Amino acid sequence: MGTLRELFQDYRFTLGFTFLSALVILAFLSFFSPYDPVKWLQVPRDMPPSWPHILGTNSKGQDVFWEATFAIRNSLIIAFIAALLSRIIATVVGLLAGYKGGIADQILMFLTDGILILPLIMMLVLVASVMKGQLSLVGLGILLAFFGWPWDARTIRSQVLSLREQTFTQTAILSGKNVLSLVFGEYMPHITPLLLSTVLSNMTWSISSEITLAILGLSKLETPTLGTMLYWALRRQALLLGYWWWIMTPIILTLVLLVGLYFISVSLCEYMDPRSRLQRATME
Repeated sequence: MGTLRELFQDYRFTLGFTFLSALVILAFLSFFSPYDPVKWLQVPRDMPPSWPHILGTNSKGQDVFWEATFAIRNSLIIAFIAALLSRIIATVVGLLAGYKGGIADQILMFLTDGILILPLIMMLVLVASVMKGQLSLVGLGILLAFFGWPWDARTIRSQVLSLREQTFTQTAILSGKNVLSLVFGEYMPHITPLLLSTVLSNMTWSISSEITLAILGLSKLETPTLGTMLYWALRRQALLLGYWWWIMTPIILTLVLLVGLYFISVSLCEYMDPRSRLQRATME
């Protein structure tokens, strides 16, 4: 509770938490939607905001508000899957490479650098083009996770290289602990704050990548996400025709989501920085 109290004293964390909480509530409302998120022509088309369609309707005959609730939910699902899986890969690779060293480190870092030097957006576009229209939410999350772990694996490896030289490592080895017990039992508490700070950054990257693929028409376009909402609004020339409510809804929601993730990420990084901890301890 003390940690949360300190975090909420930072206006960035408070704003970010408020933004994300509001979007999670909207995503939760999708379970109570009176409309099918995939079907067209369920309501009159191209109606401006008015009751009962508080954000208007689009040219597909869908209620923009309820479509947005599904879009937020699906975009968050993709981002969560990508962040979770990429953190697992980055953790395993970084911990083992940093601790084992030698040939294992060289092989793991060779694989890591092999992905790092690839132009990620081009690779994502290439894979999505091959699998056009077949990538489910889970599939897209896995694809983004595959390309989203190398930088953080290198960061974790650097941390482990430092921890390996500490006295407690030698003590654990002399006490008979095996590699997995040492790496995941002794090193993980030191790595966890770093992982928490990178989760939000990876979610931001995943959401931006999903939007890019959707705008290019390479994702499953019938599934509502923030990206596919923008795709259909652009394709049907919503801005040119004056249907501002259709195109502005995903744009504003995307900005709120990315700003919220950014604020929380910056606040957490600053809070967990050793110099900030020392300063807080001195003030106390």
